[in-house]
Amino acid sequence: MTFSEHNKKFMSLALKEAEKAFFNNDVPIGAVIVYEKDIIAKAYNQVELLRDSTAHAEILAITSAENYLGNKNLSGCDLYVTIEPCVMCAGAIILSRISNVYFGAFEPKFGAAGSLFNILLSEKNNYTPNIYSGLLEDKAKSLMKEFFISKRDKDFLSYELINNVR
Repeated sequence: MTFSEHNKKFMSLALKEAEKAFFNNDVPIGAVIVYEKDIIAKAYNQVELLRDSTAHAEILAITSAENYLGNKNLSGCDLYVTIEPCVMCAGAIILSRISNVYFGAFEPKFGAAGSLFNILLSEKNNYTPNIYSGLLEDKAKSLMKEFFISKRDKDFLSYELINNVR
Protein backbone atom coordinates (compact mmCIF):
# COMPACT_ATOMS: atom_id res chain seq x y z
CA MET A 1 0.00 0.00 0.00
CA THR A 2 1.17 3.53 -0.73
CA PHE A 3 0.82 6.03 2.10
CA SER A 4 0.44 9.80 1.78
CA GLU A 5 2.98 12.28 3.07
CA HIS A 6 0.67 13.30 5.90
CA ASN A 7 0.34 9.62 6.93
CA LYS A 8 4.14 9.39 7.03
CA LYS A 9 4.37 12.65 8.99
CA PHE A 10 2.01 11.42 11.70
CA MET A 11 3.72 8.03 11.94
CA SER A 12 7.08 9.79 12.22
CA LEU A 13 5.68 11.65 15.22
CA ALA A 14 4.50 8.34 16.71
CA LEU A 15 8.04 7.02 16.25
CA LYS A 16 9.37 10.04 18.16
CA GLU A 17 7.00 9.12 20.97
CA ALA A 18 8.29 5.55 20.83
CA GLU A 19 11.84 6.86 21.28
CA LYS A 20 10.71 8.49 24.54
CA ALA A 21 9.57 5.07 25.78
CA PHE A 22 12.91 3.58 24.71
CA PHE A 23 14.84 6.10 26.79
CA ASN A 24 12.55 5.45 29.77
CA ASN A 25 13.34 1.72 29.55
CA ASP A 26 9.84 0.90 28.25
CA VAL A 27 9.00 -1.09 25.14
CA PRO A 28 9.31 1.56 22.40
CA ILE A 29 5.78 2.02 21.16
CA GLY A 30 4.34 5.43 20.38
CA ALA A 31 0.88 6.61 19.36
CA VAL A 32 -0.61 9.75 17.85
CA ILE A 33 -4.32 10.51 17.38
CA VAL A 34 -5.38 12.89 14.65
CA TYR A 35 -8.74 14.60 14.20
CA GLU A 36 -9.43 16.75 11.13
CA LYS A 37 -5.69 16.70 10.31
CA ASP A 38 -4.74 18.07 13.75
CA ILE A 39 -2.92 16.09 16.41
CA ILE A 40 -5.16 15.92 19.46
CA ALA A 41 -3.20 13.34 21.47
CA LYS A 42 0.14 11.63 21.58
CA ALA A 43 1.65 9.15 24.00
CA TYR A 44 4.28 6.50 24.50
CA ASN A 45 4.40 3.29 26.52
CA GLN A 46 4.80 4.06 30.21
CA VAL A 47 4.27 0.62 31.71
CA GLU A 48 7.63 0.56 33.52
CA LEU A 49 7.66 4.28 34.28
CA LEU A 50 4.22 4.23 35.93
CA ARG A 51 4.37 0.60 37.06
CA ASP A 52 1.00 0.15 35.37
CA SER A 53 0.39 -2.73 32.97
CA THR A 54 -2.37 -0.74 31.24
CA ALA A 55 -0.15 2.26 30.42
CA HIS A 56 0.22 1.34 26.75
CA ALA A 57 0.73 4.14 24.24
CA GLU A 58 -2.66 3.55 22.61
CA ILE A 59 -4.57 3.56 25.91
CA LEU A 60 -2.88 6.77 27.09
CA ALA A 61 -3.47 8.45 23.72
CA ILE A 62 -7.13 7.39 23.60
CA THR A 63 -7.73 8.76 27.10
CA SER A 64 -6.05 12.02 26.17
CA ALA A 65 -8.04 12.35 22.92
CA GLU A 66 -11.33 11.65 24.70
CA ASN A 67 -10.49 14.32 27.27
CA TYR A 68 -9.55 16.76 24.51
CA LEU A 69 -12.79 16.21 22.61
CA GLY A 70 -14.91 15.81 25.74
CA ASN A 71 -16.38 12.64 24.30
CA LYS A 72 -15.73 8.90 24.51
CA ASN A 73 -16.61 8.55 20.83
CA LEU A 74 -13.56 9.14 18.62
CA SER A 75 -15.32 8.68 15.28
CA GLY A 76 -13.46 10.63 12.64
CA CYS A 77 -10.13 10.13 14.44
CA ASP A 78 -7.09 8.34 13.08
CA LEU A 79 -4.73 6.42 15.34
CA TYR A 80 -1.09 6.10 14.30
CA VAL A 81 0.78 3.51 16.35
CA THR A 82 4.24 2.15 15.72
CA ILE A 83 3.43 -1.50 16.50
CA GLU A 84 0.31 -3.60 15.98
CA PRO A 85 -2.11 -3.13 18.91
CA CYS A 86 -2.45 -5.86 21.54
CA VAL A 87 -5.77 -7.35 22.68
CA MET A 88 -6.32 -4.71 25.39
CA CYS A 89 -5.58 -1.84 23.01
CA ALA A 90 -7.70 -3.39 20.25
CA GLY A 91 -10.64 -3.47 22.67
CA ALA A 92 -10.13 0.20 23.54
CA ILE A 93 -9.91 1.10 19.84
CA ILE A 94 -13.24 -0.61 19.16
CA LEU A 95 -14.95 0.88 22.22
CA SER A 96 -13.75 4.39 21.38
CA ARG A 97 -14.82 3.95 17.73
CA ILE A 98 -11.60 5.24 16.20
CA SER A 99 -12.18 5.37 12.44
CA ASN A 100 -8.75 4.47 11.08
CA VAL A 101 -5.81 2.62 12.60
CA TYR A 102 -2.40 2.91 10.96
CA PHE A 103 0.40 0.82 12.38
CA GLY A 104 4.00 0.21 11.47
CA ALA A 105 5.04 -3.35 12.23
CA PHE A 106 3.17 -6.51 13.10
CA GLU A 107 3.65 -7.96 16.61
CA PRO A 108 3.67 -11.77 16.23
CA LYS A 109 3.56 -12.51 19.97
CA PHE A 110 0.74 -10.20 21.10
CA GLY A 111 -0.78 -8.60 17.99
CA ALA A 112 -4.55 -8.32 17.73
CA ALA A 113 -4.87 -6.85 14.23
CA GLY A 114 -3.84 -9.85 12.18
CA SER A 115 -0.79 -11.48 13.79
CA LEU A 116 -1.95 -13.55 16.73
CA PHE A 117 -5.60 -12.46 16.69
CA ASN A 118 -7.69 -10.22 14.45
CA ILE A 119 -9.93 -8.59 17.01
CA LEU A 120 -10.12 -5.28 15.17
CA LEU A 121 -11.66 -6.90 12.10
CA SER A 122 -13.82 -9.51 13.82
CA GLU A 123 -17.30 -9.81 12.35
CA LYS A 124 -18.60 -10.28 15.90
CA ASN A 125 -17.87 -6.65 16.79
CA ASN A 126 -20.59 -4.03 16.46
CA TYR A 127 -17.94 -1.65 15.11
CA THR A 128 -14.94 -2.19 12.84
CA PRO A 129 -12.26 0.43 12.14
CA ASN A 130 -10.27 0.59 8.92
CA ILE A 131 -6.82 -0.95 9.41
CA TYR A 132 -3.65 -0.03 7.49
CA SER A 133 -0.37 -1.80 8.25
CA GLY A 134 3.22 -1.35 7.14
CA LEU A 135 3.50 2.43 7.53
CA LEU A 136 7.22 3.14 8.18
CA GLU A 137 7.47 -0.52 9.13
CA ASP A 138 11.27 -0.77 8.89
CA LYS A 139 11.78 2.11 11.32
CA ALA A 140 9.32 0.65 13.82
CA LYS A 141 10.94 -2.80 13.59
CA SER A 142 14.42 -1.34 13.91
CA LEU A 143 13.56 0.56 17.09
CA MET A 144 12.03 -2.54 18.67
CA LYS A 145 15.00 -4.68 17.67
CA GLU A 146 17.46 -2.13 19.07
CA PHE A 147 15.53 -2.00 22.35
CA PHE A 148 15.46 -5.74 22.89
CA ILE A 149 19.11 -6.15 21.91
CA SER A 150 20.03 -3.47 24.45
CA LYS A 151 17.92 -5.25 27.10
CA ARG A 152 19.65 -8.57 26.40
CA ASP A 153 23.07 -6.92 26.51
CA LYS A 154 22.26 -5.25 29.85
CA ASP A 155 20.87 -8.48 31.27
CA PHE A 156 23.95 -10.39 30.13
CA LEU A 157 26.27 -7.71 31.53
CA SER A 158 24.41 -7.84 34.87
CA TYR A 159 24.74 -11.63 34.90
CA GLU A 160 28.46 -11.32 34.21
CA LEU A 161 28.96 -8.80 37.01
CA ILE A 162 26.92 -10.75 39.56
CA ASN A 163 28.58 -14.08 38.74
CA ASN A 164 32.06 -12.75 37.94
CA VAL A 165 31.90 -14.44 34.56
CA ARG A 166 34.44 -13.50 31.87
